[in-house]
Amino acid sequence: MGRNRRTGSPAVQVDTGTAWLVPDPDRRRAFTLLLDGTQQSHVDLDDPTHLEFEYVRRIAAAADLAAEPGTPMRVLHLGGGGLTLPRYLAATRPGSTQRVVEIDGALAEFVRRQLPWPADRNLRVRVGEARAAVEAARSASYDLVIADVFAGARTPARLTSVEFVTEVARVLAPGGQLLSNVADGPPLRWARRHLATVRHVLPGLCLVADAAVLRRRRYGNLVLVAARTMPRVGDLARRAAGDWFPSRVVHGGELDGLIGAATTIHDETAEASPPPPGGTFPDGL
Repeated sequence: MGRNRRTGSPAVQVDTGTAWLVPDPDRRRAFTLLLDGTQQSHVDLDDPTHLEFEYVRRIAAAADLAAEPGTPMRVLHLGGGGLTLPRYLAATRPGSTQRVVEIDGALAEFVRRQLPWPADRNLRVRVGEARAAVEAARSASYDLVIADVFAGARTPARLTSVEFVTEVARVLAPGGQLLSNVADGPPLRWARRHLATVRHVLPGLCLVADAAVLRRRRYGNLVLVAARTMPRVGDLARRAAGDWFPSRVVHGGELDGLIGAATTIHDETAEASPPPPGGTFPDGL
């Protein structure tokens, strides 16, 4: 174990790079988890409902609206990081059955040691590859599938295709939803194809993103909310507009216009999402 040169925080080599924690100067027991300089998660050990990253709040808002408040849900998390959303759902929906799939076993162990989560028999973390975990799951076994998987700051190609989304749809209960975080920049070529792909399988699709990203002015996160029928876009739009950093919900005709003539992605043509521009994630924050 070494130390990050800029922050002095402990750093450890994990399976996919070097991980370290940066203390939050404004919150007593809160930390940002970085992997090779890319922000992975922010965790407040005293308050799991505090969500620092905008895209995480967008996913949480969609999860809040997926069922009546406090109702337990069956959730499959693809990508673990610091377990920010599993901690949030355990606090806001006690009794929820949650399965977390993280490909980096050393990272999962680092988080277990440095950012321990409360003992909860309903929250289980497993080391594995996201698509393989979906393909092994029983049909209609989850109310939510939350996908936040990045390899080197890019969504892996295996998680972008019609074939993958079809497997996700299979494991979703009839009213279930896919909540997915991806990232792209101008001209959103990859994102438009990914949107077309998801909508091909789950036609009830909307997109939550920053206006500058939607206008193709900068690189950023895009949160997809997808189901067999349209989610509660009005309520989601109000939540997005009222956030600390407001965002927009795109659906219907506006989504049609964004997707345009973009074609669907299949396994044989799948590619990882574009890498972020240099300087997007300054080392050590």
